[in-house]
Amino acid sequence: MALRLFRTTGYSTLLMPGESRIAPHPARIVFWASLWIGLACNVAVWRLLSGELASARTALSSAAIMVGGSAMVFSILGWRRTLKPTVTLFLLAATLMACGLWSQQLPIETLWQAPSRALLPAWASFMRWQVLALVLVLGLVPIVTVWNMSMRRLPGPAQMRANMAGAFLAGLVLIAGIVLA
Repeated sequence: MALRLFRTTGYSTLLMPGESRIAPHPARIVFWASLWIGLACNVAVWRLLSGELASARTALSSAAIMVGGSAMVFSILGWRRTLKPTVTLFLLAATLMACGLWSQQLPIETLWQAPSRALLPAWASFMRWQVLALVLVLGLVPIVTVWNMSMRRLPGPAQMRANMAGAFLAGLVLIAGIVLA
């Protein structure tokens, strides 16, 4: 009878080398989520593409501010247990603000000047199919996608270096957006 040092169960663990290579780096989730918030959930970009907004500078500055700000928060909270809930909250907030600005035909400057309750859509607007479709496409689909993604597990110091590097780069994008505005 051979001596067995380890018991084999047949189940693969999360710490296997192949698993760590297949799962995306947390910085990739931070990048795509902040890009989605800054471009897809940005009404200024929609209005620029439809020809309603004459100033491309306004759309670019609002996109840079939204991408940089959200990426900075996501990078700081880019740990395994905090990233997905943070991305979920930000996606919900960005979706509601986009629906409010779009359905009420508010100017983009309202995003920076008005109180936050003025940005939310009216409850009656949720009965229209356009607002429900926006919530589905801008909020629900990305949230389900984020929660179904697995993240690569990094050792603590490597995760901290990645978080700080991401926060630094996001801060540069945020400053560029503020200067451009």
